[in-house]
Amino acid sequence: MVVDDEVVRRTAGVSSRRWLVIAAVAAALTVAVYLLAVWTASGQALENAALRGADQADAAESGQAWQALDEITVYSLAGATLLIALTGALRRRWDLAVAAVGVIVLGQVVVQVLKRFVLVRPALVPVTGDFGHNSLPSGHTTIAMTVLFAAVIVAPYRWRGVVMLVVLPWAVGIGQYTLTAKWHRLSDTLAADAIALALAALASWWLARRGAVHPYEGNRRLGRVVIGAFAVLAALAGLTLGAILWGVPLAREGLAGADEWVIYLGAGSFASAGSIVAALVFLLSWRRLAT
Repeated sequence: MVVDDEVVRRTAGVSSRRWLVIAAVAAALTVAVYLLAVWTASGQALENAALRGADQADAAESGQAWQALDEITVYSLAGATLLIALTGALRRRWDLAVAAVGVIVLGQVVVQVLKRFVLVRPALVPVTGDFGHNSLPSGHTTIAMTVLFAAVIVAPYRWRGVVMLVVLPWAVGIGQYTLTAKWHRLSDTLAADAIALALAALASWWLARRGAVHPYEGNRRLGRVVIGAFAVLAALAGLTLGAILWGVPLAREGLAGADEWVIYLGAGSFASAGSIVAALVFLLSWRRLAT
């Protein structure tokens, strides 16, 4: 009974409901993004304009994007997954390892099934080349975001800020690079962010239901506050910039007269902001909680 009483004491006040709410909202956002961007002519036309605008990116920028995306392979993903599992093993926490690895594996299962077998892209506007097929959600963005969330789940509380500092810029960059390389559209990236967040939230809910999550009773860490504040500012800047880059030309000239390069830049801003917002939501759901 001593162990049971200790578990009850440590997990008191930790509600798992927050993660179910996050998962439900993220799933609803995925559906909304798909319907608005793929099943409306204006959504398709806007994203196609962004794709054409990406053609104007200079060779160095495009080359950097392709290189970063090419580095995500089956072997690099397996290595990241193994490292995350090893972290859980070193902590002697198989539950954390299972939850974290499950987020990564299920992320790819879900997005590949949706992209290849479930979701379709109706031909609502004229399109040429290889852009007529469905590409939602982005597998590369899902990999980046699920690795980030899995690392947050398995890392000890004192290292969580370091994980965000190291992994978040890479994850955000991958989402942006998929647009620059013309591998994906903005909606593909946003849907991938939402799916990764939903799966990470469900994994967190499972851990909380098992009593694996408890309130953190130590001092507030200034470095983590600074990182969080910087991420909030970056997200606000991305959303504001994207709204300006899209709102001003579309209001003045409409999509037909808007500069496609500007539309591409706006899409990139929204893609970066979307990844940061998803990361912030997940990190805030774990605020002052440890495993």
